[in-house]
Amino acid sequence: MTSMLSLNPCTVPTFVSQSCCSRKRFPDRFHQNQSSAFSRFISGASMYDNFFPKAYLKSFGHGIHDCPSDVPPVAEQRILGLSSGVSNLLLHANPFSFSRKKKQSGNFRAASDAPREVSQDGEPESKPKTLQLAVIFGLWYFQNIVFNIYNKKALNVFPFPWLLASFQLLAGSIWMFFLWSFKIQPCPKVSKEFILALLGPAFFHTVGHISACVSFSKVAVSFTHVIKSAEPVFSVVFSTFLGSSYPLSVWLSILPIVMGCSLAAVTEVSFNLGGLSGALISNVGFVLRNIYSKKSLQSFKEVNGLNLYGWISIVSLLYLFPVAVFVEGSQWVEGYKQAIQTVGKPSTFYLWVILSGIFYHLYNQSSYQALDDISPLTFSVSNTMKRVVVIVATVIVFRNPVQPLNALGSAIAVLGTFLYSQATAASKNGKKDGGVKKN
Repeated sequence: MTSMLSLNPCTVPTFVSQSCCSRKRFPDRFHQNQSSAFSRFISGASMYDNFFPKAYLKSFGHGIHDCPSDVPPVAEQRILGLSSGVSNLLLHANPFSFSRKKKQSGNFRAASDAPREVSQDGEPESKPKTLQLAVIFGLWYFQNIVFNIYNKKALNVFPFPWLLASFQLLAGSIWMFFLWSFKIQPCPKVSKEFILALLGPAFFHTVGHISACVSFSKVAVSFTHVIKSAEPVFSVVFSTFLGSSYPLSVWLSILPIVMGCSLAAVTEVSFNLGGLSGALISNVGFVLRNIYSKKSLQSFKEVNGLNLYGWISIVSLLYLFPVAVFVEGSQWVEGYKQAIQTVGKPSTFYLWVILSGIFYHLYNQSSYQALDDISPLTFSVSNTMKRVVVIVATVIVFRNPVQPLNALGSAIAVLGTFLYSQATAASKNGKKDGGVKKN
């Protein structure tokens, strides 16, 4: 745990002063000959590690991510740090990650006494952090839009989702190897037990990813995203079968999702049964991935979210590509010739495919970076808004005809997803308050 946490000079003195009320504050400057102050600093660091719970595993996919209610907000900022990629290059210093080599400021008192704003989630805020978080959210939305646009462009001229989905996993795998090789992202220690534990989540991730790509190839991107907004319905149903219980408010919140998706499907101009089935199967795959990840990866909490996602992408590629060769392999050469003939320039087609692969990984990476520094509820609401932005953007780019009832159904489904987030958060807060009262 100590190796995973970096002691921020802005927070450690405050914590030590709060934990050891009878002790004096650190002096303005940390002189080497003040061994007593140094020993208090070391003891404070030890207390910091022992006080907070161990790092918890965040589930995959979008929506509500279960977090233990007993994790203090300050500790949550330092759990499962993520750093790498384009976001780091733009920000120069990733606000959501930590480094064991981070230099500590010499003026501890100035850092601890500096006034800091507190968010509704109980987390300290600052203008630089808010700006950096806004950049991460902007990247997340932008990268998701770019992926959906170029993924659909490629599928329109090369309707072979199995190969394209395989390439996207390959691009993500190469990206992670690049980050690990140049030590931009710490490379996790891999064991046989870790790989075996990954097999289940990676399998369901493969099912979810290829099913979504199949849906994208058959129907409008906006329609696929409307159906994928029904993922909370599958999450509640499967979790209930596995023994979880939900209050009435959660069950009521999924009714608008079902109604909205049904209305959107009935009135969809580009309706295709294969596209609808692909989106529904994708929901099932990602929900089972989330559930299975919590069960099989609990003993590997030292692996942060981005590294875990990287390894799942690698294992998923090994699952998917052999099946892709079997399903579509005999048609790839002829399909490639037709795609080049349709587009006109090979470089244009290559660009579409490459961008779809790169931005598929980047938008997932940005989503984990955002999740690491905000509450699950905020992330879920932001993900709902992201789906709205993607739907609107793809409708504008591809000029998909949208009927009034179809738009109404889509809006009801997205609203239901938002209500589900609120109901789930309220349920967790109720359980937390109940536990506090019992204690």
